[in-house]
Amino acid sequence: MGRGMIGHVRRDDEGSILPLLLGYVVLAIAVVFVCTCATDLYIAQKRLDSLADAAALAGADGFTLVVEGDGVRAELTDDGVQNQAAAIVSAMASGARLVSASAPDGVSAQVTVTTRWHPPLVSAFVPAGVDLEATATSRTALR
Repeated sequence: MGRGMIGHVRRDDEGSILPLLLGYVVLAIAVVFVCTCATDLYIAQKRLDSLADAAALAGADGFTLVVEGDGVRAELTDDGVQNQAAAIVSAMASGARLVSASAPDGVSAQVTVTTRWHPPLVSAFVPAGVDLEATATSRTALR
């Protein structure tokens, strides 16, 4: 070793912090995009769940009263549930559509709605669209 090597510091990594900083910025932007899209997807699913609940509740109100002997009972029909649920789904300007509405046991209204979700931010990190579906059941009863 010579005397020149002791006091001499080499600066081979001059300027190498800039690519690292750019990498972190790109990563941070990607995380913000993905979190924004995931939050919007979650909210869209919750809205669709609420619409299915409302349509099932309306469908359960589409009953007819049937008198049998000394008792009266509420009876749901597929057509009654379909009409009530379709009215609720069409009243909402959400782009959702009614897939099915039925009364499987005569006292319950089961409704399925669907919609297509599109991300609010265009990004290579999330899909261009996702089909969402929600099913809700509501029962009717007389006391």
